[in-house]
Amino acid sequence: MAHLQTIIFRADAGPDIGTGHVMRCLALAQAWLERGGRAVFAMSRRFLELESRLTAQGVDFIYLAGESGSQAEALETACLAQRSGAAWIVIDGYNFGAEYQKQIKDQGGRVLFIDDYGHAAYYYADLVLNQNLHARGELYQNRTPDTRLLLGCDYILLRHEFQTWRGWPRDIPAQARNLLITMGGSDPENLTQQVISTLGELGLIDWDCIAVAGPTNPHYAQLVSAVQASSLSVRLERNVTDMSTLMAWADVAVSAGGTVCWEMAFMGLPNLVMITADNQVEVAQWLHQQGVAVNLGWSRDISSLFLGDQLTRLSSDAGRRTQMSRQGRRIVDGLGPARVIAELNKVNHHLDLTDEE
Repeated sequence: MAHLQTIIFRADAGPDIGTGHVMRCLALAQAWLERGGRAVFAMSRRFLELESRLTAQGVDFIYLAGESGSQAEALETACLAQRSGAAWIVIDGYNFGAEYQKQIKDQGGRVLFIDDYGHAAYYYADLVLNQNLHARGELYQNRTPDTRLLLGCDYILLRHEFQTWRGWPRDIPAQARNLLITMGGSDPENLTQQVISTLGELGLIDWDCIAVAGPTNPHYAQLVSAVQASSLSVRLERNVTDMSTLMAWADVAVSAGGTVCWEMAFMGLPNLVMITADNQVEVAQWLHQQGVAVNLGWSRDISSLFLGDQLTRLSSDAGRRTQMSRQGRRIVDGLGPARVIAELNKVNHHLDLTDEE
């Protein structure tokens, strides 16, 4: 049926919030497109780097006039969905709360709400997706009787670039020498430069390092200078469109605690995680407890000495890295987008039958 072919994705990106919300929505959009659907991104902020990437993936986009997360903007999004004949509106962002969901539901929209820690006071969405290890039903006690929960790592949204690596046998060298540094789409604290400086202090002259600057990183000029001044082999990459290849190249990584951690788990890449936001605390703690990553704690409390010591320990312990790699790949199988789409279609079928009755 034609009216079931469009999904509106409501997510924003920027220096203050990074690109994680848009990137995991893109993973679901890619899977929807592969099945013959149409994906439209509705955003309040304009970033040319993201715009070109979304266009290259075959998705459409539109910019909203209303203030992000406001009631006026919710109505604007709902009207867009009505005009598009959208089957679903996928909402991903911490500024979208209970009233935002209710406004869209009141206009007849079907809502998939992507959440991380139960930040909304109430949940009116048809489906709530929390893809984290620590996801639990108690976070969503305040919800409508019809709201269904999709909880846990079975629903992790990995982009298409990662799918070709399923089952790939990772080589674990006795001594790690290829390091990937990725601090998210924006890295407002410029932690990337801090890690580069720490590597210089360690004098790891036989290492190869790749530092990734996301599309909304405001410190790119400083990073270029830091790389040029470094005595080590450091390559700076900007607005990378194929992170999976870099993760396959790396032996170990240093990252922020965002969605990139799930990508690394799927790729079997051992990493050291810095917490940069409140919503990353439980992610880092659970990954550490499950033996998938090393939780370094809050970025503001991490000294160069501590970071250097933890990196040296992990890079020289092949046994530990082997266990981390296996555990990560056990937890994240890469089939999350397909499972979520199956749930969307299940709800569509049920509601269509109800409408016919």
